[in-house]
Amino acid sequence: MEQLNHILFTHSYFLRFDPKQWAQGQPYPPLGTMYAAALMRQNNYSVSLFDTMFSHTPQEITDLLDKTRPGFFVIYDDGFNYLTKMCLTNMREAAFAMCKLAKERGCIVIVASSDSTDRFKEYLAEGADFVIIGEAEHTLLELVTTIKNGGDFWDIQGLAYLKAGVPVKTHGRPVLKDLDSLPLPAWDLVNIAPYRECWLQHKGYFSLNVGTTRGCPFKCNWCAKPIYGNRYNSRSPQNVITELKLMKEMFNMDHIWFCDDIFGLKPGWVVEFARLVKQEGLQFKYKLQSRADLLLEDETIAALAASGCDNVWIGAESGSQKILDAMDKGTTIQQIYTATQMMKKHGIKPSFFIQFGYPGETKEDIKRTIRMINNLLPHEIGISVSYPLPGTLFYEKVKADLQQKTNWTDSDEMALMFSNTFKPAYYKQLHKYVHQNYHAHLAKHNLVELLSNPFKPSVKRIRKAASVLYHAPAMLIERFKLNQLEKAS
Repeated sequence: MEQLNHILFTHSYFLRFDPKQWAQGQPYPPLGTMYAAALMRQNNYSVSLFDTMFSHTPQEITDLLDKTRPGFFVIYDDGFNYLTKMCLTNMREAAFAMCKLAKERGCIVIVASSDSTDRFKEYLAEGADFVIIGEAEHTLLELVTTIKNGGDFWDIQGLAYLKAGVPVKTHGRPVLKDLDSLPLPAWDLVNIAPYRECWLQHKGYFSLNVGTTRGCPFKCNWCAKPIYGNRYNSRSPQNVITELKLMKEMFNMDHIWFCDDIFGLKPGWVVEFARLVKQEGLQFKYKLQSRADLLLEDETIAALAASGCDNVWIGAESGSQKILDAMDKGTTIQQIYTATQMMKKHGIKPSFFIQFGYPGETKEDIKRTIRMINNLLPHEIGISVSYPLPGTLFYEKVKADLQQKTNWTDSDEMALMFSNTFKPAYYKQLHKYVHQNYHAHLAKHNLVELLSNPFKPSVKRIRKAASVLYHAPAMLIERFKLNQLEKAS
């Protein structure tokens, strides 16, 4: 019985299995896992964590399994991180391997993730005893307590398991509304040293992640929300400040990624947060994710800037209104322009998520997107192709066209998995061309600024201006390759 008081937590994101992310060197600790561990510890369970972030293989878990002999082995993925929401097959196979290793050692295996929510039958077939569907903290607590006490699983909301060898799923659990009722994440379980070292080596500063909200009320039809759904619930600004003060004390981080789908949507939240940051004398920079239509009020942008925001990623997606409307995005091209200009005015760097390959997108739509990027010159761009995930209207629209392959192996695969205007190779090349085109225009802009103000040069600006010598010819080469692929389509 004592074994049933000990839970070994892990997650299935292996940074080394994702070559693009490994090269970028910007890892974040598994925040969702730490929330679950904190809640279980608050309820008198002994918890430990095997953080797979820097591991080489799933087999590395065996030493800790053998040493601690936990009653429960819980693979609990970070539902806040977009990389885990992508349900990459490399990570799924690693999760399957860890399930088997834990089962061989007599553990009760529980899995909670975006991927297992969508594919619970596969996880049950690969060794999981239970899969938690959706938001998992309280389901996990109820499940573990029920197993200890010998109760009936069928009454537990948000659960899938095998009953007489057949996969069954219980009624869904409503999402948690009072986020302040959760304990702060168990930051003490994570070895922060390799995270700090990786960040300093690749970026020169150290960043950590914080979640202030759960869910997103907007209806973009390609966006999967298997964990937190369409409801939007928010921690209080005071609760977030308490965590930030603790983190600053423990780790003295330089930077925060607020990993919410939508940051500060609740009226007055951002202004109150800025007031508390100033009151507590907290100093850090941060980045967040938002939408163009939420960044049109001067008071909001000013409060973000005052509290340390230096970079906002918006889901611009496309420079074609036709495509935005087809996506049910609910934003306009004009809002993207206005929000970008307002952020620049307040010293915040706007960055764009761009998506190519949505059904119906034509060459003219692609040109409009490239033109928007060139006109607005965001701080950074992240380019992807449309990626169908279960539970979305977009997936239902294209699923008949999907073959065996329904997920990418890693985040840089960029494979278009359904038929569209052009062949998949075209979109891979489009990614390369748009990046070179963007950097060439950025270099040209810096060159013009340098020539306009020759008496106020900076090393950074000179370097960026000089990079036109590389990016301009590289852009022409990538455009030539793109044109060749267009002719072949």
